[in-house]
Amino acid sequence: MTLGHPSPEQRAFLIQLLAGARRPVPRDWLPLCLGGQAIGVLAPQRVAPLLAVLPGCSVQGRRLVWAAQELTPEQRSQQIQQAAERLRELGLISGWRNEAYRCEAPVVDPLLEQGAELFRLERAAFRFFGLRSRAVHINGFSAEGGLWCGRRALSKATDPGRLDNLAAGGLPAGESFEACAIRELHEEAGVAEPVARALVSAGALRCTRVAAEGLHDEVVHIYNLALPAGFQPRNRDGEVAEFLHLFPDELMTRLQAGEFTEDAAAVIATAGAEYPDGTN
Repeated sequence: MTLGHPSPEQRAFLIQLLAGARRPVPRDWLPLCLGGQAIGVLAPQRVAPLLAVLPGCSVQGRRLVWAAQELTPEQRSQQIQQAAERLRELGLISGWRNEAYRCEAPVVDPLLEQGAELFRLERAAFRFFGLRSRAVHINGFSAEGGLWCGRRALSKATDPGRLDNLAAGGLPAGESFEACAIRELHEEAGVAEPVARALVSAGALRCTRVAAEGLHDEVVHIYNLALPAGFQPRNRDGEVAEFLHLFPDELMTRLQAGEFTEDAAAVIATAGAEYPDGTN
């Protein structure tokens, strides 16, 4: 599934969107290591607060080392969760969700494989620690040749009011990519499960950028979904303010105007930057 036939200029813009999805980490930020494994990265001003609340964490040269490699994943989870709760009390972590993400061991290519679980941690704390998370995003293609996109509710902790994919969400610990996508489609857009099961994997991309909360580092797993004729999305969880049915020209205009979240724009670009023969 693609978004029509973009002009060479439009295609160049979409490719630029994809290339800009992954930005370098500032050089003065310190890697956070579990023993010898680099798992995250912190801004310099966050180092002292972390050292005060996380047992076994120390500065070693230009690294932060958490000496918890001999602990079980459950013990690590308890230690770092307690540290995150203390940081929340200090006002250094906001947007608490009471939902755990899974921190993985580093792998050669996180787009193609998942690492072993190291610990679980409240999702709102991942950016503070600069940990890599995972999410699913779904491009919803209408039978009429458009793309259904949602506008994030103003109550959302991140990117309120900006345009997003038909459905998207972080991957909670213990849930598969497909199950997460089907659940998000139901909650955010009212897509019935039999329709949602027609999801087609469209690969993955990694998004990294500095945010107010720390480092956003996320592997986004992309799915395309062909929606039946006459489909009208309906939000069920209060996270979407409205839905827009955008045809390629208007979609491109809104992308170029920066109306979409950065991750959603990159996800849409994976469809729009392709020609029907699959050439990227």
